[in-house]
Amino acid sequence: MFENNERLHSDEAPQQPNKNEESKGGILDKIQQLGQTNVAQLPQDSNINCLTIVGQIEGHMQLPPQNKTTKYEHVIPQIVAIEQNPKIEGLLIILNTVGGDVEAGLAIAEMIASLSKPSVSIVLGGGHSIGVPIAVSTDYSYIAGTATMTIHPIRLTGLVIGVPQTFEYLDKMQERVINFVREHSHISEEKFKELMFSKGNLTRDIGTNVVGGDAVSYGLINEVGGVAQALKKLNELIEQGRQNEEQLLQ
Repeated sequence: MFENNERLHSDEAPQQPNKNEESKGGILDKIQQLGQTNVAQLPQDSNINCLTIVGQIEGHMQLPPQNKTTKYEHVIPQIVAIEQNPKIEGLLIILNTVGGDVEAGLAIAEMIASLSKPSVSIVLGGGHSIGVPIAVSTDYSYIAGTATMTIHPIRLTGLVIGVPQTFEYLDKMQERVINFVREHSHISEEKFKELMFSKGNLTRDIGTNVVGGDAVSYGLINEVGGVAQALKKLNELIEQGRQNEEQLLQ
């Protein structure tokens, strides 16, 4: 009778949850929500954080659920965490985006450009529209040989009031993009505007589709390369930063 009770208690004893399963479930949740693990909070894994900008950059209006989006309210806190985390020494940005909201894209680009830590970007597939300022916002930029970047004028969607003030607002917003790209790349303002307002390159629109090596020849991107080259360059920039700090301390 005593043995049966012991067996009964042992059968009813709750099983302890597996810590590995819990951690695995947490990582899967982060991947589903953000498209990546939050490396900025896991400094023991690597001194480099990989940030992906994919799909359409979502602004103040929520896009339909079937759209692949990069939400700025997710990206901006991650950039802040990277800047604050002393164990993260470099940022690798991978772009495959069709563009999206102008203000959200510029906000992300400005935050990346203002980081005190080395950053390298790589355009894979496409870095179109407002993805161009994000691509050039880093210390050094790469583009895959088959990747493309579409440069075109800013478009407005929704209700447009046909008054001169609307055109002036659109023109000023466009100048913000042009000035940012000019300041953070080697392309001239004249050349960028020429590509932006080119006719005949895009069948049903104004602008230019720039492929791989052409982006480098125009001075928009630093070099044609892939992930290996980008990581190598980022490690070089990190090492240079360490040497500069040592010289300052001496």
